[in-house]
Amino acid sequence: MESAIDHHTARALLEWQFELGVTDAIGDDPVNRYDLPGAAPWQQEKRVDKPDAPDMPVARPAEDPVAVAEAAAKRADTLEALRAALARFEHCELKKGARNLVFCDGVAGARVMIIGEAPGRDEDREGRPFVGRAGQLLDRMLAAVNLSRETSVYITNVLPWRPPQNRDPRPDEIAMMRPFLRRHVELAEPDFIIAMGNISCDAVLGRRGITRLRGNWGQGFGRPVLPMCHPAYLLRQPLAKREAWADLLSLQARLKGNT
Repeated sequence: MESAIDHHTARALLEWQFELGVTDAIGDDPVNRYDLPGAAPWQQEKRVDKPDAPDMPVARPAEDPVAVAEAAAKRADTLEALRAALARFEHCELKKGARNLVFCDGVAGARVMIIGEAPGRDEDREGRPFVGRAGQLLDRMLAAVNLSRETSVYITNVLPWRPPQNRDPRPDEIAMMRPFLRRHVELAEPDFIIAMGNISCDAVLGRRGITRLRGNWGQGFGRPVLPMCHPAYLLRQPLAKREAWADLLSLQARLKGNT
């Protein structure tokens, strides 16, 4: 009789547990939770020790290429030191695709300093500015007013490295080269600057629109600046050579002290 009672009791208890939502047993032997010392297991705060998180690398702020260029240019006290500073400058991506650093040509200390835009294929190959067809035209233009790179003109570019496919320099590339260009002018000490093309006018005068600017003297880097059309433009637009001739006569008058 006791076995029958025990069986029915056990069945009733099991059904009662099912009604409460019990689905699994967590142990082989029953545990009387009321006999456990202290708080119930589900009331005890369980502390899990976690390993110390590894030190995360602290991201360094990216260097400002313009600030780096300004500091490097300021330290250069000669033209050779400035060339070396440019050669060490690693923030301009153009350097990686260029063959040569195109720094200058002509006579340092000449009264006239010509600032072109960027090297082309021929300039990149030879490491000198204005040596292709545009450079040959420039030499003829200078000779017409008794100037030459061998005796009386100093030449450089805004960018010392050739952009791929001769594309126009980007604003950020111009910005990071401007401190070097300003220092270049300070060390070369010309009396007059010729800014040839839009990129040069942007770097020296902070303005573009060469067809409007050309022939009108301005001020840049503390010196008189004459904007002129680039010889490469003149090769594509021969009719513009008449205006270029007028600009050269204006330069010649300044050199003679007539204006």
